[in-house]
Amino acid sequence: MTAHPDLAEPLDPAVATDPLADAGLLYGEVEEDLRATVRDVLRDRLDPAAQIGALDSQAPHDRRLWADLAGVVGLAGLLVPEERGGAGASAREVAVVLEELGRGVAAVPFLTSAVVATTALLAVPRSTAVDGSLARLAAGESTGVLALPLSTPPGASWPSAVALDGDRLRGTVTSVADGELADVVLVPAVRDDVPVLALADGAVATPRPSLDQTRRLADLAVDGAAATVVAEGEEAVAAVRAALVTGAGLLASEQLGVAGWCLEETVAYVKVRTQFGRPVGSFQALKHRLADVWLEVTSLRAAARYAADRLARASAADPETELAVAVAQAYASNVAVHAAEEALQLHGGIGMTWEHPVHVRLKRAKADQLAFGTAGRHRARIAALVDLPPA
Repeated sequence: MTAHPDLAEPLDPAVATDPLADAGLLYGEVEEDLRATVRDVLRDRLDPAAQIGALDSQAPHDRRLWADLAGVVGLAGLLVPEERGGAGASAREVAVVLEELGRGVAAVPFLTSAVVATTALLAVPRSTAVDGSLARLAAGESTGVLALPLSTPPGASWPSAVALDGDRLRGTVTSVADGELADVVLVPAVRDDVPVLALADGAVATPRPSLDQTRRLADLAVDGAAATVVAEGEEAVAAVRAALVTGAGLLASEQLGVAGWCLEETVAYVKVRTQFGRPVGSFQALKHRLADVWLEVTSLRAAARYAADRLARASAADPETELAVAVAQAYASNVAVHAAEEALQLHGGIGMTWEHPVHVRLKRAKADQLAFGTAGRHRARIAALVDLPPA
């Protein structure tokens, strides 16, 4: 089957307007209130020692925390319009939530269920099956996934590993993030060389080793699973693309949260850790290293906020939105990893221990480097969108 071309055309400089003219990169009052609420819940419910202890268990996901965030706070339905049972919020509010979840590396399926799977369902034509699934996701009664490998970038060719034969699916999707938690499974498939998006009933998840144990991967076998087609052809392609672009753009806010925590905790630590009778933070070499991280985190905040703002105000298929997402992801991955590596090293001996929470951030940052495409893949997308020759 031939790959579907990218839906968005390259930006035309002759007709382009200034996309920053009406951009809102600052946090509003509602966003700050939401941040405070999420941070309070995480402070009360998320115990770092228990979180680390759960990594070696068979169930590292924090189901109780997710129930509180999804059902009590209402985060599961942030992107869902009010008339369909949600909060009617935008990508800007979702970005703030992801910053806080990134800071805590909370083992909850917010990104995969409340963002990616929900965006895909919102992008397909309404039906009884779609509305019912969306209502359960918004209420926190169910957890959803878009059955694609976590590494799938926006603009990738249509996945053809799964076939739709009559009303049954055939195949297996590997490395699906939070796949073992999902009871609403959206599967991109192919029927007679035509892309389709289907709800699968009967998918079987097999967990696989994951670097980031707070966001575990699983293989989803859908052989013989009953399928309810919710979109086909270009509608299916557009829905999957919207979900991947939204996921990639808002992942940058999660990476911002990881990097921000690493910077803040490291600055606080070097102020109290002494060597040769002085705080180690007073040594110029360490000041320079942390200043570099601060500059990177500050730049990442601007890129992540712009991507979230574009997603809130324009279609995910808009070329400028795609460009903002590509820029954010091309930059975010390396910043989060660098901040986590510096945090681990500058915490000295305790930073190398299993008991200290910095390794959890480093694993999340490294795993996020591959999520929704590598930085190199996004740089290539930038070149394509602005019609530059490849490097």
